[in-house]
Amino acid sequence: MSVKLTVVYDNPTDPATFEREYKAVHLPLAMKIPNVTRAELAKVYPKEDGSPTPAYRTADLYFDSYDIACAAFATPEGQAAIKDAVRIGTGGVKFLLSDIETG
Repeated sequence: MSVKLTVVYDNPTDPATFEREYKAVHLPLAMKIPNVTRAELAKVYPKEDGSPTPAYRTADLYFDSYDIACAAFATPEGQAAIKDAVRIGTGGVKFLLSDIETG
């Protein structure tokens, strides 16, 4: 059973500061989380009408099992990355741990 952690960053109060901190501080911390088998990072496209997007960025971190994912986030590296995600997520941040279903 594969699982993924999806991190959804809502629109930050200061996008330029978010981007700077995300790239310079947060990503290096997140890349130290143990046992990640794959990572997908995405920036949400702006809406064509100029209205705010439902989210700003997403990150998906994949693990081989639920137990491995939970153990990874219990490590100092995992805790540091979660704490920093909350710090930079000035517009709000959500964490979703999901079972990956295939069809």
